[in-house]
Amino acid sequence: MTSTRPGTRPGTRPGTRLGLHAVATYVLAGPQYAASGTIRLRVDDAGVSTVADPALLLTGAAVVAAGGAETGLAGHTSRTLAESLRLSPRSLADVYPDQPDLGLDDPLDVDPAQAWELIAALATGASALSGLGAAEPPVLWPEHFDVGVSLDEVNYGVSPGDGGVPEPYAYVGPWTRPEQDDFWNQPFGAARAMADLGGVDEVLAFFREGQARLAGQPG
Repeated sequence: MTSTRPGTRPGTRPGTRLGLHAVATYVLAGPQYAASGTIRLRVDDAGVSTVADPALLLTGAAVVAAGGAETGLAGHTSRTLAESLRLSPRSLADVYPDQPDLGLDDPLDVDPAQAWELIAALATGASALSGLGAAEPPVLWPEHFDVGVSLDEVNYGVSPGDGGVPEPYAYVGPWTRPEQDDFWNQPFGAARAMADLGGVDEVLAFFREGQARLAGQPG
């Protein structure tokens, strides 16, 4: 595989990614943690959802509660959105240190079309990760809003983008970092833009190449 550094193309506007991250944290994972003791989320083609009570689904433009009640993101902060759903918004600052760049009372600036693009990238990642054979299913962690698994002391996952890489990317992050080269192109390991990889099969092939290189086999 030819190494390409992600982040060379214009990415989704930051407000969309930051808004989704805030809603996933304060409106989905926070109330779920209060009610059910877990911060884990999941992602598929329908959107980002809780894995325990309360049952909530974050789509590109709204949050859908159990029973189908839907509240749009437009015009809301995370606090008012949660309250509209009759939820108590909750920070997870007592669970992990890194918090969303948007606070509970910051306006949400989410473009629905771009939000769906980010969700689709995460869903593609989740499908690819399911093919790696990890003991547990892929988890969308609210801390960094990325979907991943850990297998044999290596983190595999897909991020919707971050401060350093403004577009969705797949990554392989060994717990013991290898020296950077044509494949290991990031301080944490390897990353490839999802736009360069394509679909589920290509993302899985990237993960497997990381596995093979770490096992000392030809990529």
